[in-house]
Amino acid sequence: MKNLSFPVKTLALAAMAWMGSSQLVNAQYTPAQPYKGKIGKTIKETTESWPERKKAAKGAPNVVWILLDDVGYGAISTFGGLINTPNLDSLANNGLRYTNFHTTAICAPTRASLLTGRNSHSVHMGLFPETAIGTPGYDSQMPFEKATVAEILKENGYNTFALGKWHITPLVDLTPAGPFNRWPTGRGFEQFYGFPSRGSIDQWHPELWEGIHRIKDQQDGKHFNELIADKAISYVSGQGSGGSEKPFFLYIATGAGHAPHQVAKEWSDKYKGKFDDGWDAYREKVLANQIRLGVVPKNAKIPPRNPGVKDWNTLSADEKKLYARFMENYAGFLEYTDHEIGRVIKHLKESGQLENTLVFVSVGDNGASKEGTFVGTVNNYGTGITEDERLKKNIENIDLIGSEFSKVNYPLGWAAATNVPFRHWKSDANSEGGTHNPLIVFYPKGIKEKGGIRNQYGHVSDILPTTLELINAKVPETINGYKQDAFEGTSLAYSLNDASAKDRHLVQYYEIRGSRSIYKDGWKAGSLHKKGTDFNEDTWEMYNVKEDFNEINDLAAQNPAKLKELRTLFDTEATKYNVFPLKDGTEPFVLPTAYKDADRVILYPGQSTIVDVGGPFAIKKSFSIIADVELRGVETEGVLLSRGGFEGGLSFFVQNRKLNFVYAVGDGEKYVITSERATLPTGKAQLRADVKYDQNGSGVVSLFANNDKIGESKIEKTTGAVYLHEGINVGIDDLTPVADTYKVPFAFTGKINKVVIEYNPGQAANLK
Repeated sequence: MKNLSFPVKTLALAAMAWMGSSQLVNAQYTPAQPYKGKIGKTIKETTESWPERKKAAKGAPNVVWILLDDVGYGAISTFGGLINTPNLDSLANNGLRYTNFHTTAICAPTRASLLTGRNSHSVHMGLFPETAIGTPGYDSQMPFEKATVAEILKENGYNTFALGKWHITPLVDLTPAGPFNRWPTGRGFEQFYGFPSRGSIDQWHPELWEGIHRIKDQQDGKHFNELIADKAISYVSGQGSGGSEKPFFLYIATGAGHAPHQVAKEWSDKYKGKFDDGWDAYREKVLANQIRLGVVPKNAKIPPRNPGVKDWNTLSADEKKLYARFMENYAGFLEYTDHEIGRVIKHLKESGQLENTLVFVSVGDNGASKEGTFVGTVNNYGTGITEDERLKKNIENIDLIGSEFSKVNYPLGWAAATNVPFRHWKSDANSEGGTHNPLIVFYPKGIKEKGGIRNQYGHVSDILPTTLELINAKVPETINGYKQDAFEGTSLAYSLNDASAKDRHLVQYYEIRGSRSIYKDGWKAGSLHKKGTDFNEDTWEMYNVKEDFNEINDLAAQNPAKLKELRTLFDTEATKYNVFPLKDGTEPFVLPTAYKDADRVILYPGQSTIVDVGGPFAIKKSFSIIADVELRGVETEGVLLSRGGFEGGLSFFVQNRKLNFVYAVGDGEKYVITSERATLPTGKAQLRADVKYDQNGSGVVSLFANNDKIGESKIEKTTGAVYLHEGINVGIDDLTPVADTYKVPFAFTGKINKVVIEYNPGQAANLK
């Protein structure tokens, strides 16, 4: 077992390690060049020579990639949806709509594939950093031999900026001690502003980093969409003021429309009443729009409802009112996201740069989310709640939807509707509903037919090779000293001005949590895996997607020879690209954080926030928090250590001359343990909280001052393996308060020498 108290791995010197590594991480790789001048004994006898700087070709275009999150094919107006996205409409109307484009079916693998031009398992990101295991397809250690777009474009003379969601750094690296070579600024981005961890962010209270440094919370009420648009404009403006004609690469990965769906009422109220006729009517209207736009075949039919989705007309009045409000909120969220994207595009236009800019917009990193349950969710209600209980709570809290103190996700009926015309949804790698997303390409210099439709088969791994071909950039043989492997995606540049060009991306596998499929030149076979069942017993379906694009007519029984051919091909591709071993989440697993084998962790005041999903509480086991402090008098107060915020977490603090521990499990349910003594000692003191979990999902919290027990209480309910939007902080509570008795940051007014977290050995829980 590890004791994280020695200098390298503790956070004792974290700030120094962080600062010392930042120059290395952010440096352009520039090995010394041979001197081409002549050295004389005097300046007059010397011919000066300066190292050559990497330069893009004169007039090289700027490049902008925009990646939305959890948006189905039938959501936005650009592809026939009922959510207004005028700025994306404009890009498509002056560019191209690609109707046969695919992602990996879930977020982190899509991002890894997009940024590298390779398959997700090939770059070791078969699922999430949170689910990493020690095999090449799933360890989340993206190889430097497979460079990112930013690393390549830096070598071609570009400035490189990333904003928003990252989610492809290994958890073991997500501490203030790094290493930082797999953070955005370690993978070629000169500037990064966003969140490096987990799949979602609180839009109203975002926990943000710039580069590798946590940004102090401003409590300014700005939405995350506004913040990243502001920063994108700032980066581009600053780059344009640098006295050079360098082009830039701008990667914007929004948190929208991933849950939590949060937006100001002025946006959601624009849709009041517009979804009152429900999700069945939505699918009919959108399919008609899609046929009219030409983004689906003219003979397209609505597929059957996904299993479990009810007929809208069978719902109660309260359910209809609630579910319509969920969709109004989601629609407002996406329209507002389009508005902020539009601000960036408008800036490029007004600064005279848009005409020489290549823009790709992937509308979603997978299909619509199936994580909202059949009744949706307004807030984090904790574990063990039934659907009926959740529905009741949702109805009671309907007015919170979209607000800063909500954690909203819409019900599955709307996920299915916004995925029209496809079946299934996010993470279903067997289905077009999981993998089929809209793609918009805008390039005034390179596109002759404005507003065209392209039906060629494409995959997210194709965007990087397409970009490089269109801007005439080259991949160096080595980057940062690493010999580069070939791309696995196929450039789509051939189709830009030839709508009838034959497909070139002919084979593509998909796999997420054991659900899998294989595409080959119009034929597709796939299997929806049920968690916990034998992979060998999975049922395979097969479709001719050139004739049956949304997979309605299963041909597996009619053509077993073709099915066998495709299944054999899947095994070949899976072996080639590190897909095996298949896993579905039932295997024993411990979260791969830097703290997973630790007996104790030492934290110091002034250190940066520790990302929750990679932090010392992410693995649930009994623990003690021991604060070595100096209490300067009876008025001393403030937070000693906090984790999380209003959605759940814990806070260990001094207030009203007493020691307090609040354990929050979500939905406002909190256990408050307060010391029984009237006052705490003054001067040097050791304050301790012991949290002991039992096997029944409950526990006991005991409080101590200088080893004297001063309080104790049972907690009837404990959190599971919940990864919170707010991390671990020493000396403050950040963003939103865990406790109801103070306001953030409630900084400690005494002196904290250190805070130690000690674990009870053998208490780590296997995550299923």
